[in-house]
Amino acid sequence: MDIEKVFLFILSSISAFAVFIFLENLLTPPKKQKDSLTALIKDKTQDISPFSRLKPDGSFIDRLDLFFAKTLKLEEKLKTTHMLLGSPKTPNPLHMLHFKLIAAVLLPVLLFIMFSSPMVILFIPAGFIIPDAIYSSKIRNRQDELLENFSTTVDLVSLIVEAGMDYITAFERVTNIELKKSLLEQEIDKMLSEIKFGYSRRNALIRFADRTGIQEIRSFVGLIIQSDELGTSLVDLLNNFSADMRFRRLNKAEQAAAKASTKMLIPLFIFIFPVVFILAFSPVVSDLMKGGLF
Repeated sequence: MDIEKVFLFILSSISAFAVFIFLENLLTPPKKQKDSLTALIKDKTQDISPFSRLKPDGSFIDRLDLFFAKTLKLEEKLKTTHMLLGSPKTPNPLHMLHFKLIAAVLLPVLLFIMFSSPMVILFIPAGFIIPDAIYSSKIRNRQDELLENFSTTVDLVSLIVEAGMDYITAFERVTNIELKKSLLEQEIDKMLSEIKFGYSRRNALIRFADRTGIQEIRSFVGLIIQSDELGTSLVDLLNNFSADMRFRRLNKAEQAAAKASTKMLIPLFIFIFPVVFILAFSPVVSDLMKGGLF
């Protein structure tokens, strides 16, 4: 029993320390940069990773963060996940690392409190992976939201380009149609802002596709870049791409409809059939318990 108490004390201490690090980094305001034109342009055109601000010879917390980020090779993975989440201010990649460390400690602590077994230490990797599952779910929801208006946007861009304008003007017109912009329109706005701040059209388009992580948008961007570099007709490419998108959506809807009947079997067997059996056989069982059917 003493060993279990010591084990619980160690896990609790590590957990408390991890929570302290997370809250300190979350609540500490970022350092203000000089309010100059050069600083503003640099801030707009470059992605500054929180890991780049950590100093190897800095505080103990900085060294600890660098140790986990470099040893577990999580820096690039967390930066990619953060980008696919839409690059929110919180959580940033450093907060995501702290969240993973806290989950890796808290899960064994909770299991140890429930079962009082030192074997719960084996669940540390599971706690480390749980935040990844949460982030993956958020990324899928965000990608689904991006795809909701994508086919319509492609059609509008195709019509505007066919009217004689270039695709950048077409993107600007599409994003200014509605007052409340969708998630896809916000990403297009971000791409247009990057072009204004000095990115080439090619790089801004590639960054737009990378931020979404969606194959359909990657293909769309590839068509625009191909047309820009080879001088081919963008209207024909967009029309063919739009028709292919509609075919894929129809095919996807047909597949979902075909799977619906199979999925209905699960609630049918779990909820409906047992009730039918109870209603059908309960009188028979009641008569048997009372002494027979006759």
